[in-house]
Amino acid sequence: MAKIITVSREFSSGGREVGKRLADALGFEYYDREIIEQVAKESQLDANYVENMLSGNFAISLPVTFGRTFLYTDVIQQNMTNLLVAEQKIIRSLAQSGKDMVIVGRSADVILEDYNPLNIFVYADMQSKVERCRQRAPEDEKLTDKELIKKIKQVDAGRKRQRRIITDKAWGEKENYHLCINTTGMNIKAFVSSLAEFIKSYFNN
Repeated sequence: MAKIITVSREFSSGGREVGKRLADALGFEYYDREIIEQVAKESQLDANYVENMLSGNFAISLPVTFGRTFLYTDVIQQNMTNLLVAEQKIIRSLAQSGKDMVIVGRSADVILEDYNPLNIFVYADMQSKVERCRQRAPEDEKLTDKELIKKIKQVDAGRKRQRRIITDKAWGEKENYHLCINTTGMNIKAFVSSLAEFIKSYFNN
């Protein structure tokens, strides 16, 4: 059976970097945005729209006047259901390929439970997440700390909402992961090699 690692993460905690560096260190396939792009392609929808829907953040991006009829609500709900089904199908198809892989986000730990993946959760304190947001932001972005904190909380709330649709295993609860990593004040590049050695030992046992 393929070795599968799933990486769930708080927004701007460095989870994506952990996943990519880990995949490179282990020689595993890496999947993140690629899943969204495949769902978009199969659904013939814009990738940004698909990502917004599947991140559980679509509602907060709607104008105040939107969605006041059952028609709109039904359309959004049906789109969400269709996209979730497509996403799960693609994730399971990746697992069935037999390749060793790292999958970031998408509740892959739950979807691939039958494949016995190693499930990681990455988190950090709020100040570290704000600083990481600033490091990655476009030069013309002028958000205040208060605005960044609001954005971070909204994204994570969306991830919690989306996960509740498919499982009662709460997002971010330590009991639902094999390993929780606090990246506060950490140089991710510096510890990934040690993490890779731990994971090799885990799968060997």
